[in-house]
Parts: sequence; C-alpha cells; structure tokens
Amino acid sequence: MFLGMSYEALALLAIGLLIAGATTGFFAGVFGVGGGIIIVPVLYELFRALGVIDEVRMPLAVGTSLAIIIPTSIRSFRAHREKGVVDTELLKAWAIPVIIGVIGGSLIARVAPPAFFKSLFAVIAAFTSFRLLFAKDNWVLESDMPKGLWLKIYGFVIGLLSSLMGIGGGQLCNVYMMLYRRPIHQAVATSSGLGVLISIPGALGYIYAGWPKMDLLPPFSLGFVSLIGLVLFTPTSMLVVPYGVKLAHRLSKRKLEVAFGCFLLIVVLRFLWTTLS
Repeated sequence: MFLGMSYEALALLAIGLLIAGATTGFFAGVFGVGGGIIIVPVLYELFRALGVIDEVRMPLAVGTSLAIIIPTSIRSFRAHREKGVVDTELLKAWAIPVIIGVIGGSLIARVAPPAFFKSLFAVIAAFTSFRLLFAKDNWVLESDMPKGLWLKIYGFVIGLLSSLMGIGGGQLCNVYMMLYRRPIHQAVATSSGLGVLISIPGALGYIYAGWPKMDLLPPFSLGFVSLIGLVLFTPTSMLVVPYGVKLAHRLSKRKLEVAFGCFLLIVVLRFLWTTLS
C-alpha cells in the first residue's frame, strides 16, 4: 500500500495519467490550447478517488493544470511559430495585461469557494463550444481588433479567467480573435503563445495561494500544485504535441471549428456529469 492505494491501483492510475497526458498534448497541438480543458476534469476525478477534500480539490486541479501546461504550451508555441502564422504583435501587446490578470486570478483562488471554480469552468467552456458549432461567418464584432485600452482590457480578462479555470487561454483567445475576423489557424497558433504567458505566473500564483492550506493537501503537493500529477502528465503530453500541430494545419477552417466545438462540448457534459453525480 502507498498513500492508501494498492500498488496495482497505483500502476493503473499511472498508466491512465500517461495516456491522458498524451491526449492533452495532442489537443494542445491541434487546437492551440494548453490542455487545461482536459486536465482539470481528469485531475478533479483523480483527487476525488484519492480522498482529497472538496475544499481544496478543485483549486488543486486548476493549479496542477497550469503547471502541466507550461512545457506543453512552450513546445506547441515553438511548433506553430515555425509555420509562421503566430501574431507576435498581439502577444507583445497582451503580455503585461495578461500577467496582471493571472496574478489577480491567483489571489481570488485563495478565498473563492469550490463551487465558484466549477461553475466558471463549465460556463466558459459551454459558451466557447456554442460559438464554434453554431456561429456564422457574420458573427463578428468588427473587421479588426481594437487598439489601445480595450485591447489591454481584453488581455486582462483572458488572463484572469484562464487562471481561475486552469487553462492556457487557448479557447478564449480563439473565440476572441475569430470575432474580429482572424483566421482560425492564426488564432490557434497565437493561442499557443498565450498559454506560455498564462501558465508560468499562474502556476507560481497557485503555489502561493495554496501554501496556507498545506495541511489539507495530499502528499507531494506544493501549494495548489500536485507534483505527482505534474510528473506523470508532462512526458507524454510533450511527446505528441508536434503530431497535433501537423493535423491542425491540414484541416480546413470549418472542420477545425467543428472539431474544437465538439471537443469542448464533450468535456463540458462530462464535467457536469461528474460534478452533479
């Protein structure tokens, strides 16, 4: 027995996490997301099985997700940048506002109840899925993105929401850019860079946020970051990212939108099922 589980159960758990890591890396490459939309529900169920109390279960899943996203996002961004479609000017304009938003989300994580994280996660993912599956080409706000203050406000909001959901900001950035007539392939590529800006300060912020609750957290936790989850997810997720990137650039615009929308819808339904059951 180890941590209250048999060695057979731990072996199965490790295999499951390695497979989930590979799936995460693949979707990170295809959709330009850091994988948090998959990681958070999986880790939530894992921590439930391990007996982690509800008070810290969801923020632990969110913080661990942000830590896992760091290497995945870096590799995804490098692969997309080689294709030459990343909007580097947008990333430069968003850098400071996004990081400020991430810090704000980390501070909220210290005091927010578990239901807050669950509700926010489901609502944002469901909205994103609806937009991708049912939106028409004329569902746009303007022909080009706003400049100045409004652009920075959008960056701040994306950073804030992403840190509270444990995601790399990919789905939020994708929807935002497409509302301003940016091609989805460029949106996906740029989102991968946004994941780097969000995940690093986000993970550090959740370590800080969870430090006062170390007595409630499972072994091998660093604040709201599980080192076990980080170690098991990372290797396979990084390994398969390039394959997802190759597929993303072969798909048509509409196929990529539908695939991303269906992917998000499945995750939302699964997350709601596990939350309500």
